[in-house]
Amino acid sequence: MDAVLLSGGVPKPDDPLYPYTKGEPKALIKIGGKPMIQWVLDAIELAEAVSNLVVVGMSPENNLTSTKISAYIPSKEDLLENVRLGVVEITNHNPEAGHALIISSDIPAITAESIDWVVNKSSKSDKDLYYSIITRQVMEERFPDSKRSYTRLKDVEVCGGDMNVVRTSKLTGDDELYIKILDARKSVFKQASLIGYDTLLYLLIRRFDLESAVKQVEKRLNITGEAVLCPYAEVGMDVDKPHQLEILRAELEKKTAV
Repeated sequence: MDAVLLSGGVPKPDDPLYPYTKGEPKALIKIGGKPMIQWVLDAIELAEAVSNLVVVGMSPENNLTSTKISAYIPSKEDLLENVRLGVVEITNHNPEAGHALIISSDIPAITAESIDWVVNKSSKSDKDLYYSIITRQVMEERFPDSKRSYTRLKDVEVCGGDMNVVRTSKLTGDDELYIKILDARKSVFKQASLIGYDTLLYLLIRRFDLESAVKQVEKRLNITGEAVLCPYAEVGMDVDKPHQLEILRAELEKKTAV
């Protein structure tokens, strides 16, 4: 499977990570002597399930290392647009690509094993979207001080992962879903209406279990999807706050010391 690696986010002065970046992309924060994004690239390099990679937000001048990079493209302000641009580049390179793996550059603890697991899990069926989620138990056993935010459903508490699989045709720009999402970007009310206010209410009062929540979103957005319970906490351990960066620095610098 081909993949898109998102790396264009630049923290602003009011962002808690700004003292670490000072106007540079978050992906270039150093961990164990190399940029955070390089840790992700090293895992992708060893993953058997990934063939080619489009990097959004970096350029050859960043001196990243990977034999799988087929293209660099500039980043836009909008995250969804960056995903779309990456997927379009993939389909230009490989018109037969039915699905693409979307990876964030701020999950430096991921491994080739976790990447292969997510791709192989999505290959067992033919859905539009495979969204990785991690249970609170899995996350806190692995990273007890991560302080992630969780969504509490009737049967489980979960947080989102940063490695997901999407059907490429859903992001070409001609699909009805993509047009709706674009239209809703600037309005909280329009965003809520995409999945329905009744669905939101049931989520808030925790009346849905995981399976029911997925079915409601599928129905509202007219897509097929699967919430993939991922056993790898690293997939959801992103760097959004300074304490999370320090946790991963302590974790990964042990590897460089070996």
